[in-house]
Amino acid sequence: MSKFTLLILCAGFGKRMLNLTTSTPKPLLQVKNQTLLSNTINFFRDIGCNEIFINTHYLHQKIATHINNNFKDYPVNLIFEPSILGTGGGVKNIFNYTESKSICVVNSDIFWQKNNKPELLNFIEGLGSVTHCKILLAKKNNFLGLKNTKGDFNIEKNVVSNWIKGKEIIYYSGFQILSKNIFKNTPKIFSMNQVWNNLIINKNLKGHIIQSKILHLGDKSSFEEL
Repeated sequence: MSKFTLLILCAGFGKRMLNLTTSTPKPLLQVKNQTLLSNTINFFRDIGCNEIFINTHYLHQKIATHINNNFKDYPVNLIFEPSILGTGGGVKNIFNYTESKSICVVNSDIFWQKNNKPELLNFIEGLGSVTHCKILLAKKNNFLGLKNTKGDFNIEKNVVSNWIKGKEIIYYSGFQILSKNIFKNTPKIFSMNQVWNNLIINKNLKGHIIQSKILHLGDKSSFEEL
């Protein structure tokens, strides 16, 4: 089992959850008697993660309290963003705190399940060979919860491109492996989508389609449907 560094993205406002996140950050919403954040930490700890970073902003004190109460004996590092850096800027910033040259990054609104473990283990085993970025994708029938009416990406021979109308609908699962070198010449605040688009131009965005079901709790309706 490979050891790896993980960033859990937790700096957002959770606006699509409406009143559910008025006083509770989205990562601390309860699903099946555990928070989304605890589910993520426990899942990745069980498959070899030995260093976790969590970037925070909205209601960050509540996330800090949750970590201190539940994971004080596990290496979880909270990185508070006084101003939100964007998904790309938040990831880039983590390389100031770790010696790892490649890390895993996960959204905080995915509820990971036992049947995801074998495929995630296999995906992470390839961490050392990722020269730019590799994203985990899911086909429409395996992507449960909130999803766009359009696809996110296309993939052919493991090379990812932007979705084209008429092509099979494939979504980003919320998990990726990326190398520090993709952030050269990037600003402080930016979106990960900008990085992906640049990688796509040079055919450097790679991907893999997961066969097990991914549960994406991205808005209030998908959360309440559980």
